[in-house]
Amino acid sequence: LALPVPSRASAEEAREAIAASRTRLAVFMIGAGVTHSVAPSFYTRIVPKWMPGDPGLHVVWSGLAEILAGTLVAVPKTRRAGAWLSLLVLVVVYPANIQMAIDAGRPKDLEGLAVWARLPMQIPMWRLAFRLTR
Repeated sequence: LALPVPSRASAEEAREAIAASRTRLAVFMIGAGVTHSVAPSFYTRIVPKWMPGDPGLHVVWSGLAEILAGTLVAVPKTRRAGAWLSLLVLVVVYPANIQMAIDAGRPKDLEGLAVWARLPMQIPMWRLAFRLTR
């Protein structure tokens, strides 16, 4: 059995899909980083209680890291480093998502359910960032 040889069109489609994924990740990371400065109180509330130091400082640094990661993903020469940084940031800020769910308690409405649904939805973001490191 021979493996099918990808056509030129399918190879081009694959490149376009990867470029679109890269753009989505860059926009997501930059957008998330910008919201840290637009709505810092939201993020300050979800900094895990066990984190040492000033929660406001964690919000500033994580927002800057997200903006940097997204910018690096958007620039062709640094896109791999940006994907690695995106993956790192997404994993490092995951405890804030856990804290938000813990603070929300047992889901009683759609908003509470959405908070808990965010937890497994982070995994596809990690996979995307990891896939773009190649």
